[in-house]
Amino acid sequence: MCSCNVANVLRSKRMGKTRYFTSSNINLSAEGDCYYLNGEPLEREEKSGKTNYKLSEFKGEVSKAVSKFVDRSFENIIVLIGAGASVVMDDNDSIDGRYGKTVSMIAETVFNQLKSGSYCFQYSKPEKNEINVFPLEKMAVKIGYSDNILDETNNKLDSSFDLEAFLSRLIMHNQFVVEDKEKWEESQSAIFDIIKQETSYGYDKDVFHHAALINILSKKLASESKLSVVTTNYDTLVEDAAESMNYTVFDGFSFSRTPRFDDDMFEWHLSKHVSDVKTRENIYKKNVIDLLKIHGSLTWRMSKSGENVVRLDKHAPGESVMIFPSSDKYMQSYEEPYFELFARFQDLLKRPNTLLVTTGFSFADNHISRMIIQAVSHNPGLSTLITDYSLDSAKPNKNWSELQHMMENANSVAFLRATLNKDLTKYLVGYPEEIS
Repeated sequence: MCSCNVANVLRSKRMGKTRYFTSSNINLSAEGDCYYLNGEPLEREEKSGKTNYKLSEFKGEVSKAVSKFVDRSFENIIVLIGAGASVVMDDNDSIDGRYGKTVSMIAETVFNQLKSGSYCFQYSKPEKNEINVFPLEKMAVKIGYSDNILDETNNKLDSSFDLEAFLSRLIMHNQFVVEDKEKWEESQSAIFDIIKQETSYGYDKDVFHHAALINILSKKLASESKLSVVTTNYDTLVEDAAESMNYTVFDGFSFSRTPRFDDDMFEWHLSKHVSDVKTRENIYKKNVIDLLKIHGSLTWRMSKSGENVVRLDKHAPGESVMIFPSSDKYMQSYEEPYFELFARFQDLLKRPNTLLVTTGFSFADNHISRMIIQAVSHNPGLSTLITDYSLDSAKPNKNWSELQHMMENANSVAFLRATLNKDLTKYLVGYPEEIS
């Protein structure tokens, strides 16, 4: 007998269900062992009567809904990869610290590494020996961020500490400070150096699913179209994943011994001329993607002349060209080379018959979110699939809420409960019948 009876349905309405997929006309959700389509229990007929769907059957329904949304003849596909796409969960559903980290985890590392008042640079200035820096809590008091950033009980950072807001104040303070100016600048550089460390990790195909995502979405396009990968991340996971599959990456840098940034590179395709008795045509090379790293990269440096941005090994000495977390991110996006990349992303969003898939992006970055929201509002040919570890309607984010409202008003927007390194790629190709 089905356990999803009237009492369970009423209880679900009171307590709320976990949403797995939602669009303007489909809502797939779960509570315990009960699964629902548009609020009605999903059941199958058997000789003994109606029986609950199994988890594998339910996730199969989610996969069908996803396929219906994405399996159309799109001329352009964009995938936006945010910080959450580098996060890996272990068997206990905790974040595996060897890979991507949350901002709060990075802040805790900054606190611990500066606690002693000294620091050794790893990235920016490896030639420097140990230098004197201010501990994080002393900086917080001096710049007017907070008189106390500590959780006294555990002697660690308070959970309310906001690294982005802190850095915004620190950067502003350092523009005008006179006393101990060098020490303040070194302290800021040390924080940036730690951020680089914490966002640099090797690609492991058994852990990260970037390669599968690139492969799946690329195959949905005609040969003359390139998948556009846009990322806010500094890491090199997309490049490493592409290389593992022998993909060619157009990232805005020239194909020279020392690659130099040249936005015009995105306009080029790889093709060869094929001729026979009856026809002469160009064949486009398969497995080619565009990569727009809109917040910069661990591999970007200013050239010695200061006139160009060049791409080097991520461990090469020198200041990386990156937009660090701060309220100044919006203004920095108008500088080179970020402006060209943002303008290109905006142009991609305006194109007809386009699919945008987001993963690991929380829509907290207002300068990016507003661009997407404007595109959804004004481009009827744009379909947007937003994927995240949770579809909780209580997310503290006005951009997320606005997109939900747009979906409810019949815009082509859908939400999927999925993470890149767990089950997103499975939903895109069809969930396996049996799930352990």
